[in-house]
Amino acid sequence: MTGSAQVRCRLLMLLTASLVALAGCGTSTGQPVGDDGASAVTTTPLSQVTPIDSPRTHQGPSTALLTDEHVDPITTDTTPQLPASVTSHDRGGDRPVDVTDASRVIAMDLSGALAATVHGLGLGKTLVGRDQSTTFPGAEDLPVVTSGGHSINAEAVLALEPSLVITDGSIGPRDVVEQLQDVGVTVVFVENDASFAGAARLAEDVGAIYGVPGVGAQLAQRITDEVEQTTQQIERLAPHARKEKARMIFLYIRGNSGVYYLFGDESGADDLIEGLGGIDVASEQGWPGQRPMTDEAITSANPDLILVMTDGLTSAGGIDHLLQDKPALALTNAGQNRRFVDMADGDILSFGPRSARILAALARAVYAPEGGAS
Repeated sequence: MTGSAQVRCRLLMLLTASLVALAGCGTSTGQPVGDDGASAVTTTPLSQVTPIDSPRTHQGPSTALLTDEHVDPITTDTTPQLPASVTSHDRGGDRPVDVTDASRVIAMDLSGALAATVHGLGLGKTLVGRDQSTTFPGAEDLPVVTSGGHSINAEAVLALEPSLVITDGSIGPRDVVEQLQDVGVTVVFVENDASFAGAARLAEDVGAIYGVPGVGAQLAQRITDEVEQTTQQIERLAPHARKEKARMIFLYIRGNSGVYYLFGDESGADDLIEGLGGIDVASEQGWPGQRPMTDEAITSANPDLILVMTDGLTSAGGIDHLLQDKPALALTNAGQNRRFVDMADGDILSFGPRSARILAALARAVYAPEGGAS
């Protein structure tokens, strides 16, 4: 199991443990959650945005909105070319798999990236079920096969009579997923690294599963090109001098259950912060994966800006309650300036065909929180 896969598994355990805390939070609507009303971003192209004077000292929260949730297929007439011989990255080691039928597919993972990738390949018509995080237009009417805590409902899966299940192991229990093979379902485990490069590799791997590696390569190239173009646009907005760059961390919050984790290397947060032109404090401090937030760690980090999930911030009662409950956060530059940038839970770490749009939405919230049209 790769480092990123281990990170995703630990994140799954965090989400499962915090299910009760989220029960009353509802689904994120992407609306501002600051106690005094966070500033919503606009869809102004990054090339037309006027940045704030200083991302290090700017005051007030903002919300990153992915206003266009669509997943645009690279082509609309893709047809599986089977059989296809691929490798499944099982828990006990790699296993060769021959995929012979992709007419009824369930592609599931913690972030919804797998189903989005299938749709991006132009193969959304093969999907017969979805996980809770797959909510993009065109998939929302599919039956949900995961239940609370992002765990698989085996009966719901079998009722859909899938011919193929594609997953990365972040939906569990993994034993239940593996047992689907015993009733004749072809199961392929893929590696799904939480990064922009990982999103491109996933496009190639899923394309290979369907027997259309060429289409997978096209989607991978589009993801890479779009992310590169977006990061180039962000370079215009972000300060160039290191001392002027915003020091950022990603804080995972589930307030009602007392879960507060700092996300570090290979969590996906590092890629986001690097793409945003900020200083990734977690990497600077040498934090791997996720680690519980401690007063010492947060005061030592002293971030200027804190990235959070929208529902997570809501679960803590909003910014004022969070700072009251966690005085160490209030002592940081971000706490004193109330500089939190939130984004919908299902979007912020959802690497896939929409990676560039997610990064652009975050960039607007960081560098032009009031809209910033020139």
